[in-house]
Amino acid sequence: MKSRLLIIDDDRAILEMMKQIFEGEGMEVILEESGEAAERIVATQHPNAAIIDISLPGRTGLEVLSSVKKVDPGIAVIMTSGQSSTQFAIEAMKYGAYDYLTKPFDIVKLKAVLAKALECNLLSRKVLYTKAVGPEKIDDTNTDVMIGSSPEMIEIWKMVGKVAQTDATVLIQGESGTGKELLARAIYNNSSRMNRPFMAVNCAAIPENLLESELFGHEKGAFTDAQSRRIGKFEQCNGATLFLDEIGEMSLVNQGKLLRVLENQTFERVGGNETIKVDVRIIAATNKSLVNAVKEKSFRIDLFYRLRVVSFYLPALRDRIEDLPLLVNFFTRKFARKYGKKISGLAPESLDILLAQKWEGNIRELKNVIDSATVISKGELLMPDDLDPFTQTKRTADRQSIAADTDNYYAFFRSLLEPVFEKICLKEKGTVFENVNSGLEKALVEMAMEKGNFNQVYVSKLLGISRNTLRERIERFNIGTG
Repeated sequence: MKSRLLIIDDDRAILEMMKQIFEGEGMEVILEESGEAAERIVATQHPNAAIIDISLPGRTGLEVLSSVKKVDPGIAVIMTSGQSSTQFAIEAMKYGAYDYLTKPFDIVKLKAVLAKALECNLLSRKVLYTKAVGPEKIDDTNTDVMIGSSPEMIEIWKMVGKVAQTDATVLIQGESGTGKELLARAIYNNSSRMNRPFMAVNCAAIPENLLESELFGHEKGAFTDAQSRRIGKFEQCNGATLFLDEIGEMSLVNQGKLLRVLENQTFERVGGNETIKVDVRIIAATNKSLVNAVKEKSFRIDLFYRLRVVSFYLPALRDRIEDLPLLVNFFTRKFARKYGKKISGLAPESLDILLAQKWEGNIRELKNVIDSATVISKGELLMPDDLDPFTQTKRTADRQSIAADTDNYYAFFRSLLEPVFEKICLKEKGTVFENVNSGLEKALVEMAMEKGNFNQVYVSKLLGISRNTLRERIERFNIGTG
């Protein structure tokens, strides 16, 4: 018996092309240019699979998907779209699509996906069909701000749609700046807990002895500064979602307490005896390899497996560089509105400069570059000169010319700090301002002394500080007086 395929698309050329392809594969093909008759066709002709375009006249493809799945829950539906929309992929998977593909089609991939969809349908084929009911209203408001239509990101969006409605624990891995918290919020925004709080805790930013209190709370008198009872994040998030960022930085002691909460949803406040039961969904993230941390015995293997019930890996920007133009357009519009600029986009040569970057800081670095370039731009397009102070392709001579422009000291130092700022924060936690400021001051005094041939009178005038201040800095930084 032939497999029966329903194809709904408002583009007649696409319909005829796919009819020719799949009839050549031995299938019976039903073509429709709108979704108005979809429920009737599914109920009477019982297609094994359907390929439905999201952008249909009248009813949207997502509305059609929702309604045909109510008529026949076993039908395998592949949703298609010519637009790069995060929410389309998420919604499609949430409402029961087998897969989501973007146009123009990769025919080989489409055939492979359809073959698997038909196999899935044959395993779950229903004999009885329910009566069609009115489609649910789908809110297509894009509440998350992650951008991406590369194959890697499409797979992530599809997975979000599959897992968001569950209470499964989620582990998000990826380099710093790839958007792990944004992905966590996308999962939250599409979950059944979206009307309850979303709280985030950065495990690397809170000292170990305070993290336990932050998460689990403490009783009055539990330690020296515990002057009153504190309710921790787990109690505050009862029935809601808790995002634990940089989970790999958590101590082994706190890892053990977190494991207990994941397994039993119970804990005690620091200094307390009362066992508190909660219902909290955990989404954790890390920029380090937990596999290596387990091997090094700095991360518990039982906690690792308990966290990665569902696991995402966010690719670095350099690994999905085709998404860069989408990201650039988004950030340009965002910051143009923020600063009241009439900037409509980038000059072609500016985009070439951005595509050539290494983007070690990933999307966060790109966002900061566009932010800073928008501030200094004076035209309707971001030009190479607007980007040069903040990109790594500038020559040393160019950096010197930036430093000579007093309006750009901020831009110059930011461009130097940007690639290494994350590492500085991790290494110098709690003393970032002191150490960076001290390093800059030492370099400035030392270079001025060299330029002034160690003449303190000349150097103090050059720097605009008193000789007493200069001598104090020379002594503090152990700068030779040659």
